[in-house]
Amino acid sequence: MLLPKTPQPLSYHHFADTRSWLGIPNFGDVASNILFLVAGAWGLVFLRGRSSQKRFMDARERWPFVFIFLGLLLTAFGSAYYHLAPDNARLVWDRLPMTIVFMPLVASLIQQRVDVRLGLWLLPVLIAVGIGSVLQWRWSEQQGSGDLRFYAAVQLYALLALLAALLPPPRYTRGSDLLAVAGLYVLAKLCEAADKQIFSLGHIVSGHTLKHLAAGAAGLLILRMLQMRQPIEGHTT
Repeated sequence: MLLPKTPQPLSYHHFADTRSWLGIPNFGDVASNILFLVAGAWGLVFLRGRSSQKRFMDARERWPFVFIFLGLLLTAFGSAYYHLAPDNARLVWDRLPMTIVFMPLVASLIQQRVDVRLGLWLLPVLIAVGIGSVLQWRWSEQQGSGDLRFYAAVQLYALLALLAALLPPPRYTRGSDLLAVAGLYVLAKLCEAADKQIFSLGHIVSGHTLKHLAAGAAGLLILRMLQMRQPIEGHTT
């Protein structure tokens, strides 16, 4: 709150790769959302299957992952819609589903590392805070006084909470996969920041397209973690 209000820079919508293909504008940034679609749909199918039952010591631990994979599925459509014609009005549909991915991930770690009931109680609270931060930013833009502070703070503190939740001992194997997920997230942010520089290297692919692929790969890695993990002996629900 001590920082000055920061509106969404309109330059954010000026991506490096604006090439069309098959009649689809900004094809690279639109089509690269396919990994979100695959990860989200595959994850929801996995959670419905019998094989997923033995991956959870407490059935309530499924709920954050339902929202994570649903959020990935919605991100595929929201991000594709935004990149067809990038502007602030469409950006809200890109950011909303991403909060439905990130905030439940925090809740899932609290369930696994701290307390199942606490994580379940915090799940709707965290989702509401994430969605609220996007809606507050959009409302501020409509009022002519754009303010990204709340949205940025939610992203920062959620990341810190996620890292803090990794400190208690895990209840499942494959905990290191989460570090790889965090690494892909960092890679995605770096690619986003270097959008134009990456595209200038031969004009093959842009940094923003690679951002989508890295973030989508993180979603697939979360699914792989669930498929392969096992309860650690000595831990109970």
